[in-house]
Amino acid sequence: MTKLDVITIGRSSVDLYGAQVGGRLEDMASFNKYIGGSPTNMATGTARLGLKSGLITRVGDEHMGRFIREELERHGVDTKGVVTDKERLTALVLLGIRDQEQFPLIFYRENCADMALCEDDIDPAFIASAKAVVATGTHLSHPQTEAAVLKALRLARGNGSKTALDIDYRPNLWGLSGHGDGENRFIASDKVTAKLQSTLHLFDLIVGTEEEFHIAGGTTDTIEALRNVRKVSGATLVCKRGPMGATAFEGAIPDSLDDGVSGPGFPIDVFNVLGAGDGFMSGLLKGWITGEDWVKSLTYANACGAFAVSRHGCTPAYPSWEELQFFLKRGVRDKALRKDPDLEQIHWSTNRRFTHGGDWSTMRVFAFDHRIQLEQMADEAGAAHDRIGSFKALCLDAAKNVAGGQPGYGILCDSRLGREALYQAAGTGLWIGHPVEWPASRPLTLEPEIGPDFGGLAEWPAEHVVKVLCFYHPEDTDTMKAQQEDVLKRLFAACRRNRLEMLLEVIPSKVGPVNDDTTADVIRRIYEIGIYPDWWKLEPMTSKTAWARACAAITENDPYTRGIVVLGLDAPEDQLAASFAEAAQFSLVKGFAVGRTIFADAARKWLAGDLSDEDAVADMSTRFERLCSLWDEARAQARFNDTQGTPA
Repeated sequence: MTKLDVITIGRSSVDLYGAQVGGRLEDMASFNKYIGGSPTNMATGTARLGLKSGLITRVGDEHMGRFIREELERHGVDTKGVVTDKERLTALVLLGIRDQEQFPLIFYRENCADMALCEDDIDPAFIASAKAVVATGTHLSHPQTEAAVLKALRLARGNGSKTALDIDYRPNLWGLSGHGDGENRFIASDKVTAKLQSTLHLFDLIVGTEEEFHIAGGTTDTIEALRNVRKVSGATLVCKRGPMGATAFEGAIPDSLDDGVSGPGFPIDVFNVLGAGDGFMSGLLKGWITGEDWVKSLTYANACGAFAVSRHGCTPAYPSWEELQFFLKRGVRDKALRKDPDLEQIHWSTNRRFTHGGDWSTMRVFAFDHRIQLEQMADEAGAAHDRIGSFKALCLDAAKNVAGGQPGYGILCDSRLGREALYQAAGTGLWIGHPVEWPASRPLTLEPEIGPDFGGLAEWPAEHVVKVLCFYHPEDTDTMKAQQEDVLKRLFAACRRNRLEMLLEVIPSKVGPVNDDTTADVIRRIYEIGIYPDWWKLEPMTSKTAWARACAAITENDPYTRGIVVLGLDAPEDQLAASFAEAAQFSLVKGFAVGRTIFADAARKWLAGDLSDEDAVADMSTRFERLCSLWDEARAQARFNDTQGTPA
């Protein structure tokens, strides 16, 4: 079994976060959906930091349970320990950000799936695969879940693995207050204290806020509480102190919290404290498990906590390892970290792979987002435009035939003429690009459905990539540039606001003369105005120098870009093969997005009634498959030439 760094065990829920900030939970008009639950947050948080993480929990046999499982897998979390409970629903939490002090939340956990966790769910082999096992307090509140946790801890200790506890005290989850009291973090209880103290000897690391140590230690005097915990446990105790950072105690508890080991804090504006402790714990575990000292581990923890309190949501706020390193090296520029453009760009670009699953290191994309061209073909054939949608559904069938469920395949399809095909493409595993530009517009304008405020993007599925074609040239007039750049900047902001990836297509040759610098100049200008496309779609340049300069313009501005796909421009196969051979020499070029070369002949015949559905799909499948082979051969040849030191 694969060796894991850490397994967390316990709560797993779907968090519905109120999208409006500063209002009552009663007045929330919309919610953002994230995975949640302290152990689930920690599993994903540590995975983002590069640890190999696993989770033991239960989820329901329904859409929300599948959402949690799929999100965990997208983060790279091992889900062997995630049991699907066919009798119970996945836990749900509704949360809001009222102000800096109030964060109302409601737990929907009545007989939920994760509280049915039992000893049979603990696989000794899975526990043996981990260097550390982390438990949280809630699952010590019920005899059945407690038995499961204790089994996991004893197995881990028997294997010589590390064990840790995040006290994670929620009084109403221990039955001490009502459903409307989810925000309450402390109610004294001798029963809870006794239960916690009966398990504290099983841990090598115990982490909590001052209030959480109060419940574990049975007193609201923090020093005395820590000393009471020390009486029953030799664990390293880490006490979180809010804006004052955190302190670690390896031995006897001193007279002052300031006399323990601490790491540097970070002066930032508090936006949302919910999930901050799980972010903190993720950073702490990264240092602890990889053998860093407590100062370094607490530095990681404090920084991850700072990210969490500065952003919306729990898991979505946590940093990637690249982001954390950048932050620690550069420091705080804007105390509202979510408003720091450099940090936000790194955060987005190093975590977006978790938003859109799949391996996109190779991109074989069938583009049938054409609108004007297909309308012209329909007119020539005397066919009604409403038949175009049916043809696009056949295009999708061809794409799925060739993909065969494998990664690295995709489509470009519009929603004005191809809405049904887009609906059918959902959940197929295909990469889906969805255009927004009004065809052939210059200056750039968008499809009416996007809306004047670009609010239409709020209705798009998260798996859709916003594709925009802009006929931009470095020698455009200042007026033309200003008009087009304004639309692009607003579109980019709308994409990020709606957590949608963006593909920017530029074809300067359709506007004016081009040379080896033209495309590179366009690319640099796009970055200069603050736009960072996730994908680029570029015309098939025949000059190696032009490709080299375009790739350099991208990598020097965005080292985390997804990459480039080559467009087809209705070129015959032999010309595409030549362009593929040129482009495949550059690793930043991931593949192609070609349309009319694949569908044009079939479209004309099908619209004219001279080709059946089955034959149209077969014809397009054959052409698409042939282009895929041409690209794969071009890439293989380029790699062979590279290994041989042969000029490509």
